[in-house]
Amino acid sequence: MSESVKSGVRLEPASWRDLNAVRHVEQACFPKDAWPLLDMISILSFPNVVRLKAMLDGKLVGFIAADVRARENTAWIATVGVLPEFQGRGFGQALLEGCEARLTGLRRVRLSVRMSNEQAIRLYERAGYEKVGTWGRYYSDGEDALVMEKILG
Repeated sequence: MSESVKSGVRLEPASWRDLNAVRHVEQACFPKDAWPLLDMISILSFPNVVRLKAMLDGKLVGFIAADVRARENTAWIATVGVLPEFQGRGFGQALLEGCEARLTGLRRVRLSVRMSNEQAIRLYERAGYEKVGTWGRYYSDGEDALVMEKILG
């Protein structure tokens, strides 16, 4: 099942078959913190993970994955990225909305973001996320992570 969003982009479920394209997005968006190969395989194959890809003209241009933790009534967005040349066109927002729509029955969704990633923080704030904490020295270069949360439905 896929759904149409802004500018001809389609959101579709992602799977392990998308590994190379998802790795490309991850490396382009997060050069300092791209996930290792085994972590990417896991996020693309483990159960209880919502995985969506943004497709434009047959090309994967964005990806989101959320780890559903039903016992905690929470999902954690593990990664969300849009290729740099496609950023600023609403694809990140579409991925967030599409992912959240699939988190039915959960109370909240959380994510972490680099403190310096002002563009992403603005996107999350516009989408209804609020700052709820920080994780000191979370990233490989020692930068702190901002933890954000959105209460669903």
